[in-house]
Amino acid sequence: MRFLRGRGLTSLRSARIAVVLSVLAGLGLHLALLGTASAERAGPPPTPVPPRGSPSPFPQSLATPTDPGPVPKVDVPVALLADLDDGQVMYAKAPEVRRPIASLTKVMTALVVLARRDLDDVIPVAAGAVFDDRDYGASSTLGLRAGERRTVRELLDALMLQSANDAALALAIDVGGTEQRFVAMMNDRARALGMRDTTFFSPNGLDDRGRSTARDLLILTRAAYAQKGFGSIVSSKFRTIPAPQGKPRRVQNRNALLWLYRGAIGAKTGFTTGAGFCLIATAERGDRRLVAIVLGDRNEAFSEAAELLDHGFDGFREATFVRAGEAVGTVAIRGGAVPVESARAITALVPVAQLEQISRRVVVSPDAVFPPAVGERVGTIKITIPGVHLGSSALRVAAVPPPPPAGDGPWWSRAATAVGRAVADAFEGLVG
Repeated sequence: MRFLRGRGLTSLRSARIAVVLSVLAGLGLHLALLGTASAERAGPPPTPVPPRGSPSPFPQSLATPTDPGPVPKVDVPVALLADLDDGQVMYAKAPEVRRPIASLTKVMTALVVLARRDLDDVIPVAAGAVFDDRDYGASSTLGLRAGERRTVRELLDALMLQSANDAALALAIDVGGTEQRFVAMMNDRARALGMRDTTFFSPNGLDDRGRSTARDLLILTRAAYAQKGFGSIVSSKFRTIPAPQGKPRRVQNRNALLWLYRGAIGAKTGFTTGAGFCLIATAERGDRRLVAIVLGDRNEAFSEAAELLDHGFDGFREATFVRAGEAVGTVAIRGGAVPVESARAITALVPVAQLEQISRRVVVSPDAVFPPAVGERVGTIKITIPGVHLGSSALRVAAVPPPPPAGDGPWWSRAATAVGRAVADAFEGLVG
């Protein structure tokens, strides 16, 4: 009651006003958050156009099947879906076919640069990196000027977001001394990574002479994401880069999936008349990161990549078939039988429709003889589904039992009986 004495009514009125203001403030904040969420859900800005942008289409929506479970039927020459972290291929269409890859080339350019330069390093733009004004209509550029000084991070932003071809040349000349020497570095790195079907002829891909495959681009993408700085660059929607004069340049990511696909995190678009529409698209949901690669699309590659990613996220389940150190059963080797355990865990993504088609097969090493040492490798366990190898692990000896008793009968009879019993035990341990 002390609250109502003296200025009680005034205080009560003030308290009520304060409550109302608080509610209104909360409502305003809620509306502001809704506005922010709506802005985040909005589609990408209009397609950037020459003289600075690319003429390739920038869709405002995606055309994907409502049921992501069935195997995709993407209408493109080359496509691949894989786990970004372990490289497991989940879908492949002509993955070994060599094709021009347009600006997907710039992923290798960025990888070589990031391995040799810090993001804060300042690069003077060489005259050879400047595109003439008449080239702007046919090529995406940042509009660099000779002698202009830009950081590696700024040039990589222009390279990977806007696909600026002059930024590719500026970086290549700085790192390699000449464009030709930098291209040699790109090809050296490709060979070191095991990209056997890839050849580069430029740091930007405009030449259409460079060739690669979806399988090799998977190797390249995984190597790029393992390089510090790459992931943060390709996940950015916009960046602002100073200009020598006038307003700062605002570069926009050409990857429409960053606006249109839930969980999208990168990586690179590409287009030339010879290559068609090309895309490396990465996305993350929960603890799973996937990569979809589309080459040679005739319209826009975003919908096909989204269809592949949907299939990967919703059409697969992660399953652990055997754990490291887990007892697998008993295998027969020359002279006896030994209990074995898996040397490593086997975990893989499996199509939901094929969960009942998993096969476990043991291959015994032909040179394994009794008695082996504990821990010795005596075979391999392989996990497959029809047409797909999911994983394998060495089988090591868990313990060495005593040799079987001599018993009665000739030695060859006793040996045959022992082997038969061991095979039966192995079968029971694996499938029962």
